[in-house]
Amino acid sequence: MKIAFVSTEAVPYAKTGGLADVAGSLPGELEKLGCEVKLFIPKYFVIDELKHGLYYNWDIGEMPVRINNIIRPVHIHQSILPGSNVEVNFIDCPHYFHRHRIYTNDSDEDERFILFTKAVIETLQRLQWAPDIIHCNDWQTGLLPLFIKDNYNWDKLFDHTASLFTIHNIGYQGLFSETTLLNAEINKKWFYPGGPVEHNGSFSFMKTGILFADILNTVSNKYSHEILKPELGAGLDVVLKERKKDLFGILNGVDYNVWNPETDIHIPHNYSAKDLSGKKKNKKILLNHFNMPFNEKVPLVGIISRMVSQKGFDIFALAIDKLMELNAQWIILGSGEEQYENLFRQLAHKIPHKVGAYIGYNNELSHLIEAGADLFLMPSLYEPCGLNQIYSLKYGTVPVVKKTGGLADTINDWDELNHFGFNTGTGFTFSDHTGLALYKSVKRALNNFNNPKAWIKIQQNGMAKDYSWRHSAEQYIELYKLAKNKRG
Repeated sequence: MKIAFVSTEAVPYAKTGGLADVAGSLPGELEKLGCEVKLFIPKYFVIDELKHGLYYNWDIGEMPVRINNIIRPVHIHQSILPGSNVEVNFIDCPHYFHRHRIYTNDSDEDERFILFTKAVIETLQRLQWAPDIIHCNDWQTGLLPLFIKDNYNWDKLFDHTASLFTIHNIGYQGLFSETTLLNAEINKKWFYPGGPVEHNGSFSFMKTGILFADILNTVSNKYSHEILKPELGAGLDVVLKERKKDLFGILNGVDYNVWNPETDIHIPHNYSAKDLSGKKKNKKILLNHFNMPFNEKVPLVGIISRMVSQKGFDIFALAIDKLMELNAQWIILGSGEEQYENLFRQLAHKIPHKVGAYIGYNNELSHLIEAGADLFLMPSLYEPCGLNQIYSLKYGTVPVVKKTGGLADTINDWDELNHFGFNTGTGFTFSDHTGLALYKSVKRALNNFNNPKAWIKIQQNGMAKDYSWRHSAEQYIELYKLAKNKRG
């Protein structure tokens, strides 16, 4: 099966979130299962050509792509995805992609990703490579299914090409004015109140992908059900219900070549479920990094996150006084809304023995937090999948999470299962999105930390879990078959 995997970010080239981890891992796993895969991403300014071995495709040369009646020159650079034979095609258009950020609030944000999706199709034409499936990811690629079925339906190359549209976060929808139709050269017949590309008066890339793709999926089973409800459907729940029979949930996988305490190159001391002594050593080093005192009887809570309300920082702020009274230390890595950044700066200044904060992103530090913390907190309002809670399981860092989306699918509450006579729990969960519920769940976790026998069991339960990409890739192949059958 031939798969064109289209994403606006991918590890190790460019990353802002979990989509990059998916795009950097899933194509390689699909290849191992016998698929021929080509990955397509924009060639951003931040991508290091020399480091990643990019080379220019002279056979294609300069490729003219028309946006808003202006011809933009596009070039194709290629490389091989590390650890695989997957060909990576970088869409190079400096006018749109040589900027300081991957995603911008610039007035031409629509044009940037219209060009990207058109350039993917026109690259396939010049390569004369007809994919069985075009796998689209999030709103930035939402126009691809429509382009294949309408704008480019004259090309017999795509007569049997089906599309899968993966929703990584329904909250980001790519909403633009009606004039974007002209920029994309999309037929106005599709735009009318309640029409397939219109949403509340705007042109919606996300809605377009939902209604024109052959099959849809989200990145966890729980989230695929949650987005059918008004409270978490972000206004598209009615549209999604129309496609309910074509909507599936597949949990994201984890690359255990990167996230594994036994082999992690970013931590000072490797360790395993059989020998957790290295974890205590990493905790000492982590605390020392923030000039915080070490006491093995005082639990350390780690947080790695965007500091925004969606990630639960609103209820964290509401509970902050009671949380700081607990016998625990806290280390936070992330950035986001100014009010939350300032909150943690102030805490780190006011009670430096209890709170350490790094405002920004640091990959090595994120690995050290996973390896050195005792608990990991993720109180998200909603979480399509989440990866850090899965990393935490492998590192014996017990998760405390809101019971939503992928967090609910991956974390089993220790106390709940114990109540029914099972000792198979892997963390601690709460359901109500309130500061009190968060506080109570953290307190339950800390109480169990003081029971070493139970705590080791919780750690080992989590470390035994396997969320590798292999199983997810097998499920994606089944969805590809469904899409292919539907397309005919």
